[in-house]
Amino acid sequence: MLHEFLIVCPLVFLAGFVDAIAGGGGLISLPAYLMAGLPAHFAVGTNKLSSAMGTVISTAEFARSGYIRVKLAFFSVLAAIIGSTIGAHIALHISDTYFRLILLIVLPATAGYLLLNRHALNSKLADSTKLKIYQFILTLIISLCLGVYDGFYGPGTGTFLILLLTGVAHLPINLAAGNTKVINLTTNVTALVVFLLSGKVIMLLGLTAGVFSIVANFLGAAYYKKYGSKIARPIIIVVLLIFFGKVIWDFIN
Repeated sequence: MLHEFLIVCPLVFLAGFVDAIAGGGGLISLPAYLMAGLPAHFAVGTNKLSSAMGTVISTAEFARSGYIRVKLAFFSVLAAIIGSTIGAHIALHISDTYFRLILLIVLPATAGYLLLNRHALNSKLADSTKLKIYQFILTLIISLCLGVYDGFYGPGTGTFLILLLTGVAHLPINLAAGNTKVINLTTNVTALVVFLLSGKVIMLLGLTAGVFSIVANFLGAAYYKKYGSKIARPIIIVVLLIFFGKVIWDFIN
């Protein structure tokens, strides 16, 4: 029992800090629960609890800093929920093997883009700047598509959202990160309710790790507000490499 806390809590802290800045914290926290010996369903469910607790804090901090546009976030969340429902149904009919093969191509390409493009994730925008209609539409399309991905597979959704919102919809990094937080919080809470109703959450471990996640998300959001996206690019590259390694490992085993 004690070893579970010793393994999970430090890694959840690191995941929370990373997630507040660049997304992708689940790529660290979920393996932490699995390494602690939790059955897969309990690992996912308990991870949703601690992640949701931390994401509430970072989302609130981003909102307080003006990084969340209410109208944009509202419709993005609706699109993500619709996409997630579609993705879950697709997962019932398509082999996961084919999707993993796609990831083996997409992930190195994304990492290469970040390595070669030093201006990625470095955009800025004053709070008073109005978004163009094409940015709004592209944001909704991206939210829908990543919702499908989240419902079908899931890990790395936050990272991919930030990459696409900045690279395709041309949102500034601050608004992209803020919008991502709202979407992640909604999907986390929705999934958490399902796991709670199914009895697949270890409450004491999840709540304790959640405290670590709250502190980490607060520090990560504070770091982001002070230093901006300077650390986002290298963190996302590292996260993508970890994710790529995980996909390969899962594929060959």
